[in-house]
Amino acid sequence: MRVTGWRCAVCAAEVDIAVPFPWRCPNSTDHDRRHVLQIVDAGTPRPPAEHPNPFVRHDGDLAWAAYADANGVDVSARRRLVLELDDAVRAVAGVGFVRTPFGRSDVLSDALGFADGGGVWVKDETGGVGGSQKARHLFTILAHLRAAEILGHLTERPPLAIASCGNAALAAATLARAADWSIDVYVPTWMSDGFGDELDRLGAHVHRCERRAGDPAGDPAMFRFREAVAAGAIPFTVQGPENALALDGGRTLGWEIGEQLADQRVGELDRIFVQVGGGAFAACVGATRPARRFHAVQAEGCAPLALAWDRAGADVGAGPGAVAARWAELMTPWPDPHSLADGILDDETYDWIGVFAAIGALGDAPIVASEADVVAAHALAGSAGFDVSPTGSAGLAGLLAIVDAIEPTERVAVVMSGVAR
Repeated sequence: MRVTGWRCAVCAAEVDIAVPFPWRCPNSTDHDRRHVLQIVDAGTPRPPAEHPNPFVRHDGDLAWAAYADANGVDVSARRRLVLELDDAVRAVAGVGFVRTPFGRSDVLSDALGFADGGGVWVKDETGGVGGSQKARHLFTILAHLRAAEILGHLTERPPLAIASCGNAALAAATLARAADWSIDVYVPTWMSDGFGDELDRLGAHVHRCERRAGDPAGDPAMFRFREAVAAGAIPFTVQGPENALALDGGRTLGWEIGEQLADQRVGELDRIFVQVGGGAFAACVGATRPARRFHAVQAEGCAPLALAWDRAGADVGAGPGAVAARWAELMTPWPDPHSLADGILDDETYDWIGVFAAIGALGDAPIVASEADVVAAHALAGSAGFDVSPTGSAGLAGLLAIVDAIEPTERVAVVMSGVAR
């Protein structure tokens, strides 16, 4: 297996891959949560298996599978586990885990003035499980839990818990329903009724979280989620510091882009634009290096990543350790998150260290898209035929923000993730 363990990016604590439930760094506490376990691997991705399910295709590269393997669950048993879960997901969602579409959008390419040799490629996650990429992050947590049950490491089922303002909650509720597992979803008071109706339909227990007297700055939904985990719930969430396995399955999207580029004989992408809320999505895609340049995109109404980047200054080039030591100073809650792209209004970029690593290698600062670009990107994505939410098209807003500085012959990519509701 390629993955050999976990190491904290902040304190360098290590966790063996055979240990169950590697949710948080062992040095993370209720008073100091500024730690994040990251995957330690032994090199480049292995040749994928010939199978449409990404978790079967990339079994040899995934941390959940390495845990199972280290405890004696062989590849055939892991494949059965994945496919049984996938069948259950299909029964709930009407779709399972497959390679999602990726190709050049002639409409977007023409609208933005790209030449025939360049253009805009789109990875379209809107038809995937839950309508976004979020289920990829969560599936590896669920697979780890099922393996733990098989191995006797988990003998009862505490409730799952997630803090989310949209797509992640729907993905989590979908997978929980498929696994017949109780889930509590902690959401902000402003979450749309449409999302709430879907969560109710899936049987999730929804908790709208108002700010309480005495709450510190930050997201009250996250505080209530953490209280639930402290009381015994399983962190079924997409923030790496709360559950490191959220940084596992998200990488399948970047690997797929590489495979699909090779299949289409496109060559290397010049740039990829990825929307950033909590940051796990961008950290995972960035770790797979699908393009020469990596652009992390936030909206001007909520840009804690860009603020942290500016504060970091010269330390950005000194590597993850230098910025990680300044976590409390650099990554602080955004005071008034607001944007049409409401699914990326995390007031902190929880996985900012991984995103910094992805963008810092080439010196590309985060892009802060204006609200006008967020609105325009959503309209443009719709005109190009993508049934996507403003959150899901926010990466395109980053492209609009700097399109005048991009050569017409460049090949760029965006990810549409978050179906319109």
